[in-house]
Amino acid sequence: MNEQYYSPQRFSILPLVVKNLLIINGLFFLATIAFDSVFKIDLSKYLGLHYVQSELFYPHQLLTYMFMHGSIGHIIFNMFALWMFGSSIENLWGWKKFLIYYLITGIGAGLVQEAVYAVRIHQIMAQLSPEMIDMAKSGVASMLHQGKELKLMVEFYSLFNVGTVGASGSVFGLLLAFGMIFPNALIYMYFLFPIKAKWFVIGYGVIELFLGIANRAGDNVAHFAHLGGMLFGLILILWWRKKDNKHFFRYY
Repeated sequence: MNEQYYSPQRFSILPLVVKNLLIINGLFFLATIAFDSVFKIDLSKYLGLHYVQSELFYPHQLLTYMFMHGSIGHIIFNMFALWMFGSSIENLWGWKKFLIYYLITGIGAGLVQEAVYAVRIHQIMAQLSPEMIDMAKSGVASMLHQGKELKLMVEFYSLFNVGTVGASGSVFGLLLAFGMIFPNALIYMYFLFPIKAKWFVIGYGVIELFLGIANRAGDNVAHFAHLGGMLFGLILILWWRKKDNKHFFRYY
């Protein structure tokens, strides 16, 4: 079997786009803290991704949401994964294709999340009266509503008014790309246990699908957005592969 290899002219541990994405995400995070502390303005309300029919939705949120993060742990995890997987991919593809891939997978993840919002919201609306829906939109629930009705109203309010933030959609797209490009490269889980990239990606995808379908109470992770990033990444990679296989795949 003839294997094709592509070696970039120069390897950088912190290539151009990865470096600037780290900086931009960091600046957005600091701005979020500063605006909240100084001006009492929640930037995630304007830059996080909201449901398309919400009064809080703006088209630019499909781009800006991927630079917003909800906590220090959230941004550290995503930025570490961006550097870990993104550096090798950008060195192989070059900065232009890498940036296109990163943005498309992030926007694609947002679109999938919007679709999931729409399905769940319509399921809830079928179980609530118009009056309860109006109350849920404004975050009002009277003592007359208890049990299942109250839970549905609270969930409806959250879906309609609470935004999605984070670079995870793009990061999961990078994870998918890494697993396809370097399928036999070893990833060390918890820095101790080696696992081949292809199995790591498959396992992570299955877990995300399970958690997304389970929809457990209190789980505020956008699992389907993660899967959306992987889906759009797969489509884009297969399309690129059809055009020019040797510059997108490597074997170990």
